[in-house]
Parts: sequence; structure tokens; C-alpha cells
Amino acid sequence: MDINGITDIQVSRKTVLAGAGVGVAAAALAACSSGSDSSSSESSSESSGSSSESSAAAGEALATTGDVPVGSGVIVGKTVVTQPTAGEYKAFSAVCTHQGCLVNKVADGTIDCPCHGSKFSLDGQVVNGPAKKPLEPVNVTVQGESIVAS
Repeated sequence: MDINGITDIQVSRKTVLAGAGVGVAAAALAACSSGSDSSSSESSSESSGSSSESSAAAGEALATTGDVPVGSGVIVGKTVVTQPTAGEYKAFSAVCTHQGCLVNKVADGTIDCPCHGSKFSLDGQVVNGPAKKPLEPVNVTVQGESIVAS
């Protein structure tokens, strides 16, 4: 039908829904894509035990010396800071080397992973598996009362 120069085009409901579905799928795909390959690199770094993303940035103050008890430690973001003996500070990635879970506590002289029961010493070494590799070390220095990633 032609009214005032406009042609009446009949479009089925099925055609409209199909077109809408393609648009929604394209929008969803675009929303899920970050434009980089970071998700695959994060997955591979977790499974391989490499955790450069989890390490503190150089120059970043992680804790004060008063925050870290002797014979224990604290978890700061994705970094664990320990003081195995008085005045000796060490830091490690908080990413468990077994399957990439984050360790969640430092207690009774160990750094503990909640996922599969791995435990690490305050020096980052495996005390109890299933983890086979130690926690990845993070270099730190003490500057005044601050423990700083270096």
C-alpha cells in the first residue's frame, strides 16, 4: 500500500526478532571483549604460578614494620609480608602456586591457602601440598618504618 509516497512494507515478527537477536548478540560480544588478551594471560599466569600482576609495584609501601608481627605476617592485597625473625622482612605473591587461589591467612607460622589446603612457611617454601612450588618472592626493603616493594 502506498500512502503519501510511503510504501507499506510488511515485515514478519520472526524477521524483527531475528534482527534484534543479532544486535543483542553483537552488543554482548563487544561488552565481554576487553580489546586485549589480558584474560588469557591472567589465566595462564595463575596456572603457571607466575604472578607478575599480583606483585606489588616497585616503590609501593606495603605495610609498616609495626604491622608485621615477629614469627607471622600480613596479607596486603595480593602480597604477603612476613617477619620470620626479628628485623627480617620478606614478601611473596599471595597467589598460591597450586591453582592460583589467593592465600587468606597467616597463622601458626604458615601462610595458608583456603582452596586445597596448601601451606607455606614464612619463607614462602611449601610446608604442606598440594602446591609443589614455593610462593613467588617479592623484593622489599625497609625505609624507616615502611616496608616497600623494590
